[in-house]
Amino acid sequence: MTDAKSAVEKHLASVSDEAVRLSRAIHADPELGFAEYHASALVAATLEDAGFTVRTGVADLPTAVSASYGSGELVIGLFAEYDALPGIGHACGHNIIASAAVTAGLLLAPVADDLGITVKVFGTPGEENFGGKAVMLEKGAFDGLHAAMMVHPAPMDVIGLTSMAVDHLIVEYTGQTAHASGAPQLGRNAADAFTVAQVAIGLLRQHLPAGVQVHGIVTDGGEAPNVVPGHTAGGFYIRGDTNELIHEARPRIERCFEAGALATGCELSIRPESPAYESLACDTGMNALYKANAQALGRAFPDLPAGMRGGSTDMGNVSQVIPTIHPALGLDSAGAVNHQPEFTAVSGAPTGDKAVLDGALALAWTAIDLATIADQRSRLLARPARKER
Repeated sequence: MTDAKSAVEKHLASVSDEAVRLSRAIHADPELGFAEYHASALVAATLEDAGFTVRTGVADLPTAVSASYGSGELVIGLFAEYDALPGIGHACGHNIIASAAVTAGLLLAPVADDLGITVKVFGTPGEENFGGKAVMLEKGAFDGLHAAMMVHPAPMDVIGLTSMAVDHLIVEYTGQTAHASGAPQLGRNAADAFTVAQVAIGLLRQHLPAGVQVHGIVTDGGEAPNVVPGHTAGGFYIRGDTNELIHEARPRIERCFEAGALATGCELSIRPESPAYESLACDTGMNALYKANAQALGRAFPDLPAGMRGGSTDMGNVSQVIPTIHPALGLDSAGAVNHQPEFTAVSGAPTGDKAVLDGALALAWTAIDLATIADQRSRLLARPARKER
């Protein structure tokens, strides 16, 4: 083990209580995307207290944070997510992601100058629905980075897990309200439009290309049984192994929604909820370094079933332009998986605390490897970094 790795491991003991407190505090106060005011303030304050230069409101997003320490030529980004899910809180463990990234930054700060690196920690809001990283990327928040790293809680440790590209759509129908019994002939039923569309999508699924998924919910289905619904709305995702697959399938899926409008005489509106998410393409060299470091901490990486993939993440957009890792960080979840309420519980339990500390140290050690292994450092520096704007 290098002197730097030993130093950050010893430093972990002095920040571990703070790391757990940060994770638990975010977990206890779940906030939805682009409204993570408490979580982003905690992240910013923790980093500022450690001597980082901190900016908030990055990329015109009130809950986005950018913090920097050091002045070395190799610029390494650590990504913190902190948005929760509606109704079930931190069922994807973003509290762990946030604390692991922040803690990795705290570990690296004292050795940054000796390693010739600049450490940047980014608070990236709205990952679940709104594409905060895609917005930040487009507006130049990640310019200057040579590498981007984060960990993501899951039921097991996984390296090289892929994710799907996704389009997030808001679908609305506008019809005509009427008394459902006294004058139904005057109504144009916007709820029926969704019924037709969802049946059509269900039938279409058999004929969609492999690697394409479509699923969604109705968020507004009407107000009363005796009123013909004059307006309905829903959120739908079209996922694909690649954006090209989505682009090929989307016209057929949109025609299903058009069928609902045609059958009921309603007007249809389809608009994006967020920027499109790209598929995840992680850097194999960085993956190998992280895996070795996680294994040194006693973590194991089981073989995955053929065809297993993750969901979707706006980290995919980052990975398409900056060398990236996004490993899964295993929790002892007793069979629960992400986006289940049981996973919310374990994300705020001791197994989640251990994941924070292991994830932070594995990220810090990986950053040290990138800085000190000559061919890795030169490889990253040789790539054209995202230019400062």
